[in-house]
Amino acid sequence: MISVRDWVDAQLCWAYQRMQPRPCSVGIGLGSHDLGVADTTADLFRRGMMPLIVFTGATSKTTQERMPRGEAQHYRDRAIELGVPGNAILVEPHARNTGQNIILSRSPLEDGGIEVSSVLLISKPYEERRSYATARKLWPGVEFVSASSPMALPEYVDSIQDARLVIDMLVGSLQRLLIYPAQGFAISQDVPDDVTRAYERLVSRAFTSRLVPASVGGPSSTGT
Repeated sequence: MISVRDWVDAQLCWAYQRMQPRPCSVGIGLGSHDLGVADTTADLFRRGMMPLIVFTGATSKTTQERMPRGEAQHYRDRAIELGVPGNAILVEPHARNTGQNIILSRSPLEDGGIEVSSVLLISKPYEERRSYATARKLWPGVEFVSASSPMALPEYVDSIQDARLVIDMLVGSLQRLLIYPAQGFAISQDVPDDVTRAYERLVSRAFTSRLVPASVGGPSSTGT
């Protein structure tokens, strides 16, 4: 049972994750189980937020049946269905976690001689700031901003049909945001006190299925 207090705390964590997108020289759609990332990327492209897209992602336990040809390829197919020209999309098919998404996406851009000064990262809504923090650490000298589906939390929960899972994922993402800077995997970001307290209350109420041990982790174990 999700209480009113749970919803209030989850909403604080949700709102904190959201960043304001702006036009960039390239967009990188981060692979996951959520095909909505491809939809959002296509919408941003149509709005002129970037002239080129890189979709990055192999498969995982959660996507190998739904996306057998790899997350990036399925994202590409979806974006083309939504009107994005195929020649505006590059595919990076090997990354299996957020850190690899960032590192490996550089290769097709460099191979194409494409100069990158700014990157719009497109992720799931509860991953915006963690993606940003990881990218800033792994790809210095480039400006980053994050974007995701504009859905409000209740709408996103309705799309997933599992409120506890969504809150668990929110909590897990915020935990990584808090612990990874000390481990050298991400830059540090200011987290407002009310968001930290909301996170701690959710942990105390057992929204913990997506937490990692504080002494381990990093891009190699973040998953999708």
